[in-house]
This record gives sequence, structure tokens and C-alpha cells, in this order.
Amino acid sequence: MHLARRTIGFRESVIRGMTRLANQHGAINLAQGFPDFPAPELLKEAAARAIRDNVNQYAITWGAGRLREAIARKYSDWYGLSVDPEAEITVTCGATEAMAATLMAIVDPGDEVIVFEPFYENYGPDAILCDARPVFVSQAPGQALDLERLAAAFTDRTRAIVVNTPANPTGRVLTSSELEGIARLCERFKAWAVTDEIYEHILYEGKHIPLATLPGMRERTVTISGASKTFSITGWRIGTIMAPARVTDAIRKVHDFLTVGAPAPLQEALAVAMETLGPEYYHGLAADYRRRRELLWNGLNRAGFKSVRPEGAYYILCDFSALSDLSDTEFARQLVVEKGVASVPGSSFFSRPELGRHLVRFAFCKTDSVLEAAARKLSNHVA
Repeated sequence: MHLARRTIGFRESVIRGMTRLANQHGAINLAQGFPDFPAPELLKEAAARAIRDNVNQYAITWGAGRLREAIARKYSDWYGLSVDPEAEITVTCGATEAMAATLMAIVDPGDEVIVFEPFYENYGPDAILCDARPVFVSQAPGQALDLERLAAAFTDRTRAIVVNTPANPTGRVLTSSELEGIARLCERFKAWAVTDEIYEHILYEGKHIPLATLPGMRERTVTISGASKTFSITGWRIGTIMAPARVTDAIRKVHDFLTVGAPAPLQEALAVAMETLGPEYYHGLAADYRRRRELLWNGLNRAGFKSVRPEGAYYILCDFSALSDLSDTEFARQLVVEKGVASVPGSSFFSRPELGRHLVRFAFCKTDSVLEAAARKLSNHVA
């Protein structure tokens, strides 16, 4: 299929569109998920030092050796996974590129890729760009994964399932029994599990369990993560892939022709941070986000929105049907223009827009004062 035809029906990134609208109206931007507070000083100083030390040329295409070793140590220390940094770790230009490169490496035209819904907006288009068909399975906020429904979605054409935990936009953290159910289906249908674990350290309830740690899954799981959320550096674009050597080789070939490599001095700085910052940093990160979650969640409830308190990540998906009969896109625009707060229309997270017409998503990766101001602005009902 010609590339132009593959992109028919793709919506422009609604999230980034809402950021532009917020900028136009001077609104508080709770749409796009980037922090408005600084990255750790240690990280910034390490980046400046790397640039001054002339670490300014291409790094190794699949990632600077020092960073890959730091990533491998982290998987060992946190999850007990033995990872070969030379053959099983790839550094990419953000987790977004990591997902695209992975699917391009493992998915063939005509294959099917299972995606939980609501979903991060890139997953479906990534599958379509591979000439594959995304198959959507409902995973509502606060509800257990329906393993029978999931099993019905698997066929002999299922090549992969995309698993996002903690999840954007729902905040769900999959339980061990849910992950075990996914693992059994992957083994039964000989499918790859592609996990997006970018929010692994932004966790409030439950426990983050990498699917690759489950019996039989190390050899059929591609684990994607990155630095953007953990270190508040979304603009640095450093993603990571941990995968078996046999598929890493294919992923690296795709990555090489997509982007060549991630920024060399920023890779050096991230390696320094990962080598230096201990568990207290990660625990503090989760505690700070828990406080922000409560600030915004309580404010949204007072304003009349209905939502399930997220278990992880930094988003709240809200039902606004008690406040307005407008569509999600009209309501989100009204919030920007009349209330001065930007959200994301819920339809952007669903394969069929009507499924999200009563929903909007807010991000709480902001300072306390900004979240408090947003809650005040939203305090009056919207007609």
C-alpha cells in the first residue's frame, strides 16, 4: 500500500493541537504531558559538561555504551533481569520512535496488532504504517481486564499486542494476574508483547511488573521505556528498547534508517544521572506526583467532573456529561476559550470517536500552583 494511502484517516495529533490552542489563548496547558518544572540539576549539569567536553558527534547508532550499560544495570537492580547491553539494548529518539521501530521490525503486511482502548494516540497509526491491522480491545479506567474478550481478539494473524502499564490515558496499572493472562495468550498464539513502560516509576497503587519478567516472556517481549517522564526531559527525546538479541538486530536496522541515533551529549548526561541517582530519587518522584494527582483529582471532582483516581502515570480521564451536552472537541475548546484551561478531547484515544465524546483528559505533570489555579478556573460548571 502506498504511504499516502496508509495515512488516510490519520488525525493530526489532537494533543499537540490543543497545546497550540492553549498558547493562542494564554490558557493553562493540562493537555500535553510535559512537565512545567525543571529537570534534576545533576542531569542538566552533566549535559552542559558533555557539550563542553566535545561529546557532540554521532554516538554509536544503537546508543552510547555507557548509557546502555546503565540501562542494563537498572533492569538488573530493579527487576532482576539479566540484560546484555551490547546485544539487547537500543537507545532511540524517544519512546515514540522506539514503538515505531519495533513494530516495523516485527510486523508484516496483513498482520494484526492488538491495542487496548482507550490508547495513546500513536499505537494505531504505528500498526497501520506497517500495513498491519490494529485490533482494539476495551480496557476502561478502574475496571479489570476482560481476559475472555482479549482472548477473542487473538487470531492466527495476531503478530503483537501493545501493552501500556501504567497506562496513558486511563492511569491503569495491570495486575500480576492480568499480565499472566496476557502472557498465556502470547505464548499460545506465538505473538510478541510490545510493552510501553515509560511511566514505570510514576506509580501510586499496585506494583509495576515488567511483562518480560514473567515465565516464558523474556524471549517474546520487547520492553520500551525512556527518560522523558522519569527525569522531566520530554524535549531530550531519549527512548530505550530492551529486547532479545534476535529481534534487537532487526530493530536496530530500522532505527538506523529512521533517525541514525539519539543526541550524543544528552545520552552521556542521562548515563551520569542513572549511575548517580538512587532509589530515593524514584520514590520521591512518585510521592511528588501522588500529591499532584490529589490536587487535580479533588479539584476536578469539586467542579463536577467524574473520574476514576489513576493508579499510575500522570493523567486523569474525566466524564463531563453532567456538565455539558457538547461534544468532547467542542467542550475542550470551550474550556480553553472560556475557562482558560486546556484538556484533550476523549475521542482522540478511541478507534471510534463516538466512544470518547463525553470524555476529556487532563495532565497533572505541573507545579502545585498551576494545578491549584486550573482547579479554580474549572470550579464553575460549564453550561
